Amino acid sequence: MTMMLDKDAKEDLIARGYSRRQLGRVAALIGAGAAAQSMLTMPAFAQQQAARGIKGATRIGANECWTGPFPAGIEAIRESAASGNWYDPDNYMGDLVSTVAKVEGLPEESVRVWPGSGGPLVSIVAAYCSPTKGLVTADPTFESAWRTADYVKAPIAKAPQAIGKGSDVKAMLAANPYAGLYYICSPNNPTGTVTPLADIKWLLDNKPADAMLLVDEAYLHFSEAPSAATFLAGRKDLIIMRTFSKLFGMAGVRLGLTFADPKVQERIMLFGPAAGGISITAMACGKAVYTQADLIKARRAEMVANREETIAWLTKKGIMVHPGSQANMFMVDWKTKPAKAMQTALLAENIQIGRNWAIWPTVSRVTVGSAADMAKFRAAVDKTYKA
Repeated sequence: MTMMLDKDAKEDLIARGYSRRQLGRVAALIGAGAAAQSMLTMPAFAQQQAARGIKGATRIGANECWTGPFPAGIEAIRESAASGNWYDPDNYMGDLVSTVAKVEGLPEESVRVWPGSGGPLVSIVAAYCSPTKGLVTADPTFESAWRTADYVKAPIAKAPQAIGKGSDVKAMLAANPYAGLYYICSPNNPTGTVTPLADIKWLLDNKPADAMLLVDEAYLHFSEAPSAATFLAGRKDLIIMRTFSKLFGMAGVRLGLTFADPKVQERIMLFGPAAGGISITAMACGKAVYTQADLIKARRAEMVANREETIAWLTKKGIMVHPGSQANMFMVDWKTKPAKAMQTALLAENIQIGRNWAIWPTVSRVTVGSAADMAKFRAAVDKTYKA
């Protein structure tokens, strides 16, 4: 399906270097809505065997949470489902926005709700990149931004990320000093490492004035790192992205957030999908879980304990683990074995680990699951890995 771009969108795209013949490609992306967004946010299935569950397998490959929403969220889903015959009967949207804004200390007009965070990432790349305005990211990082930039024919520059470190912001700026969008995932997917706020502030201060900085904080609740949202006040060149898919255990419920100046939010929506929306059950659940500070802290502590126990075991076994993760994942370097071969070997033991990135062909991303999940992973590694 191809949709007609409105006048503002057309003018924006032409100003960014698209020919009139190229406008249809972006229009097709917007018109395809959820289908295109899914295509761009999911890696090739052959590479990401953990993208869909295999019945009976231990799922520690897709960075999902090992458990579901907090009890208050499940109860909120149950109660709101009874009103599912209405679009938004009790202002679920307004209540969620108000709750998030209060927790984050932001004005309500700076908060926008999305069905997950994959969609807004695609829309942001479409809104700020073009054949003359490139994308800059760390390498490795979440590939959806790369795939979207490639789709809209925007130049892509990747700054290699040092093992155990966050994004190298100076290398990112040097990679393309005239980009349209700089993308930082912090904690980073797949490494779990955090980019210090001082580095994010440096990039804000030194990037082109007309370029946008997107900080993807999908995994922030698994970390105790401060949010880059502290820089939002008065800025029109910064977007913060969040999701409920990780610590809050709502990957299948589909709920995400963007924080930005209201005018920036309007521009993102200009390049958003033509169809789709947010269910009242997702919004009710989100409102219920976002204020659960004690439960957030307890779930984070449980994840950290499971992660550190497994990393210690792997290290004792002589298997290298990249340091510095502050999220529900870590990177295992099998050294003498290709990561894809280890992924296949472990899948034969009913353990679904994550994929590798081209920059590190012997390194696998492993999601942190429950204590029982990680015990099964260790047993499978003990059986399948020989140095």
